[in-house]
Amino acid sequence: MKYCYLLPLSLLLFSIYGCSIKQKEKSGWDKVPEILSTISIPQFPGRDYDITDYGAVGDGKTFSTEAIKRAIDECSKSGGGRVIVPEGVFFTGAIHLQSNVNLYVSKNARILFSTNPKDFLPVVLTRFEGVECYNYSPFIYAYDQENVAITGAGIIDGNASVENWWIWKGKEEYGWDSSKVSGKTDEQLIYKISQESSEISDRVFGDGHFLRPNMIQFYKCKNILIDSVKIERSPMWVIHPVLSENITIQNITVDSHGPNNDGCNPESSKNILIRNCFFTTGDDCIAIKSGRNADGRRVNVPSENIIVQNCNMKDGHGGVVIGSEMSGSVRNIFIEDCTMDSPNLERALRIKTNSLRGGIVENIYMRNCSIGEVSDAVIKVNFQYGEGDVGDFTPVAKNIFVDNISSQKSKYAIFIDGYERSPVNNLNIKNSSFNGVEKQNFLNHFINLTLTEVSINGETQ
Repeated sequence: MKYCYLLPLSLLLFSIYGCSIKQKEKSGWDKVPEILSTISIPQFPGRDYDITDYGAVGDGKTFSTEAIKRAIDECSKSGGGRVIVPEGVFFTGAIHLQSNVNLYVSKNARILFSTNPKDFLPVVLTRFEGVECYNYSPFIYAYDQENVAITGAGIIDGNASVENWWIWKGKEEYGWDSSKVSGKTDEQLIYKISQESSEISDRVFGDGHFLRPNMIQFYKCKNILIDSVKIERSPMWVIHPVLSENITIQNITVDSHGPNNDGCNPESSKNILIRNCFFTTGDDCIAIKSGRNADGRRVNVPSENIIVQNCNMKDGHGGVVIGSEMSGSVRNIFIEDCTMDSPNLERALRIKTNSLRGGIVENIYMRNCSIGEVSDAVIKVNFQYGEGDVGDFTPVAKNIFVDNISSQKSKYAIFIDGYERSPVNNLNIKNSSFNGVEKQNFLNHFINLTLTEVSINGETQ
């Protein structure tokens, strides 16, 4: 210990502060390799279980739910492997995956789901727009399982349309008229109950109610893979991991244009890689969530460590979106090398929230993205979403970093609408160009906005 006092002052200072300096430097994009190291693709034994060996018939008419269930049961009990959906059209109700099962949808195979709500009973524990409840089963569902996958070159077809599930939205554009039921009353009821009681047993919907189920939901699961399938015509949210971790979603196509047809909704989940995917949707392409209002604060689990790479977003309300159900907070989101372009795409990067939601959004990174046309703003942070500023839970949005993006057509380049008591804090944009912009930036309640080598319509800002 004596020689410590003989250190030069510079070395002594480094010995005191060096660790903190190193820690400070290890931030932002430097975290991506560390996050990727926590994400691994599940492996499965080399055993196959063909659903036709258990009674499934690929004629598009024969109900194959029980046959698929038998194949999954035997596969899982035997230690795992692939449950093969061969060429053909297989008509089914809910599919429940189990640990160590890879549901493999072969090329020229289609899983076609029933439009009869009773084929998605009994009810299961799920989330409806950020609120825990018991409702119709998601079409493909796993609860508290490990090492689960959906892979292959085939199609998963929710079969939803203006003649069935989409009607429940209660909008004329989706087939509703006054002679048909909608889910609006049930939506209002579930939000009301969740504000008044934390007892999930008070929130039983399903038969006799009209809350649409999600398409694919992994609830409290670990080690998840979705690879190469095409997904069509969902009742609402398409891919919805909840309270789950170690997730890879890659090489998929989501083509689903119904109401609330978000492409991928990680919710209260962590360590997620979404790469090489194509989204064209009726709502947000990727929307990151963490629970709604009182229920989100009760569960209080953020979404974090999510990487989006080399994805193509076409139609949708937003390319990568955070909110609006984000009461449990969202942090450490990385978006890179993506293309977003469509007259039917409204925004590229969007944060939407209000003072009923609350929560903190922080450490959002976007780089090397090409934005063709969007109809609203390229970058939008909006605290007045939905109900607006009518609650007691002030949201926070801070530390948003955008680097090397270009856009060709939009109404706004940047749209910020924070609160006076909670301004949007530390939005940094650099090395970026916004072209074909119709209106000046909308900037309301912000601090620490930094533009470095940024041009709008050719003019340096």
